[in-house]
Amino acid sequence: MDHDIKDPALAPQGRLRMEWAARAMPVLGRIKETFAREKPLAGVRVSACLHVTSETANLMEALKLGGADVRLCASNPLSTQDDITAVLVKDLKIPVFAVKGEDHATYYRHILQALDHGPTITMDDGADLVSVTHSKRKDLLAGVLAGTEETTTGVIRLKSMAENGVLRYPIVAVNDAQTKHLFDNRYGTGQSTLDGILRATNVLLAGMTFVVAGYGMCGKGVAMRARGAGARVVVTEIDPVRAIEAVMDGFEVMPMSAAAAAGDIFLTVTGNKSVIRREHFLRMKDGAIVANAGHFNVEIDIPALEALARGKRRVREYVDEYTLKGGKRVHLLGEGRLINLAAAEGHPAMVMDMSFANQALSVRWLLGRGQGLDRTVFPVPREIDEEIAALKLASMGAAVDKLTPAQKKYLAGWQDGT
Repeated sequence: MDHDIKDPALAPQGRLRMEWAARAMPVLGRIKETFAREKPLAGVRVSACLHVTSETANLMEALKLGGADVRLCASNPLSTQDDITAVLVKDLKIPVFAVKGEDHATYYRHILQALDHGPTITMDDGADLVSVTHSKRKDLLAGVLAGTEETTTGVIRLKSMAENGVLRYPIVAVNDAQTKHLFDNRYGTGQSTLDGILRATNVLLAGMTFVVAGYGMCGKGVAMRARGAGARVVVTEIDPVRAIEAVMDGFEVMPMSAAAAAGDIFLTVTGNKSVIRREHFLRMKDGAIVANAGHFNVEIDIPALEALARGKRRVREYVDEYTLKGGKRVHLLGEGRLINLAAAEGHPAMVMDMSFANQALSVRWLLGRGQGLDRTVFPVPREIDEEIAALKLASMGAAVDKLTPAQKKYLAGWQDGT
């Protein structure tokens, strides 16, 4: 079986971690049972480009149980868990092309290898797989029925492709499902980002000034968790509506030019480039810590930091210390890549349960409708969102009320007034 991983001997460790994650993924567990029984993906070839984690392994198992021929590569050079690649290859017999810390050339070679079986469905996290298919492997496009996209950055790229008329097949924006972005983005990113920062630095957050760039769902989660750890939280934004929301949520809001001088820890989570730039590095205090939780490592202008630096050294496994003119030090975490996956394990399985349930059910939905869909980006159907929410509630021992006939009539009418 074709594959490229670090060490197959890590499989036993990977199996334990995969099983531990599965305990907190009851919704995906139900889908596994259904897929194993009904084989809705029989004959389907899935090329997946995702963070290779214990939760992702459970999704890959669900797809294979459903009958799919699956290939997997990493969606970030630092997000791979090497023991998970081992269990996928050795035990589940799924071809994986991913090694933690792989260089740029290897990363894109792995994407091409994941595409080599000629996918029917693409499954992406950041749209690199779709981008490569549309640029370097155009010969495969005729055979691709549809795809799914996991994250905000990827959805932005794909919507741009659709608006410019270059997207060649329909994509479901899994990221935009309520059972994804309300929980994965907010609670998952909030907890796992702080986990990554703390594992990388072992600093005490209490009393620190923690600057969060971007107040979308991910930024809200990080700000909430940082405040809970005792930090003074400052938010920077370009959107006045999100900015006033941050103010009313109790956070200080100011431009990055002002925040740069006040912050102890900086976290970008915007989906845009050069959010922290040369002029900001120059204003930072000695010992400032800079990290990113956005999908790509462009949110921090690393070339500008390199140009300013008089010296650079690695002081901890995931901490690079840049010494600027005058001796001031700026510490960059995880090479500017997603700190929650570079230095930690990514989101907890409990929230990835819903996200990956959306992936699996969206693939099944697309197989029944892909031929008739326009070449654009679609939301996850509401019925899938509601099904996943109901299953998750049941697994947590919670339940909801149902409308009475009189309530349904009232909501459907207009005659009743004051």
